[in-house]
Amino acid sequence: MSNPFSRRALLRTLGGGLAAASLPAISSPAEATPDAAAPVATLNNALAGVMKAGKSVPFPERFQSLAPAVEKSFDLVAILRLVVGPRWADIPPELQAKLLDEFRRFTVASYIANFDDDSGEHLEILPETRQIGSDIVVETRIVFRKDDPVRIDYVVRQGEGGWRVVDVLLDGSISRVAVQRSDFRRILEIGGPQALIASLRKKVAALSGGTLT
Repeated sequence: MSNPFSRRALLRTLGGGLAAASLPAISSPAEATPDAAAPVATLNNALAGVMKAGKSVPFPERFQSLAPAVEKSFDLVAILRLVVGPRWADIPPELQAKLLDEFRRFTVASYIANFDDDSGEHLEILPETRQIGSDIVVETRIVFRKDDPVRIDYVVRQGEGGWRVVDVLLDGSISRVAVQRSDFRRILEIGGPQALIASLRKKVAALSGGTLT
């Protein structure tokens, strides 16, 4: 059986596309902050449950199981604003709401599609953290039985609702926000917010094998 957490699969989780942009290397060590790691722990615990359930549980049921953890762990509004950029202010509120809903569904479906098997892997939060500006990078890894571990780090930011994830980094540097920014803005340039909503909806349908439309 192929490794469900291959680099290619993880790049799909980070947003798809062949181009990968790296986070600026300027950072400094930071003391471990349990509160900062809390949203990552919430997500990892939920992902472990999804992995254990595996494909024997229908995709929509796994989606419903993981969605609350994703919504609690990620600041999806902040991420979408960063990805869309200045165009966000020009999008009518009703389309902003539809775009946010499809972005939420796409984020959840991406994790479900790529963390869909339990072959003895486990997710670890590492004690080391680093700081980039006011953000904290919580380092994690997926540990396999045979293959080398894979790093997935989470950039967390403190807001009114506490610490929440605002970016995901593959191998400690490949930014999900940067990859999605290139993809989303290209679609917006061509077809506007309706085209982006349709694109995300199509991706969710593909990731779910047609069980979510």
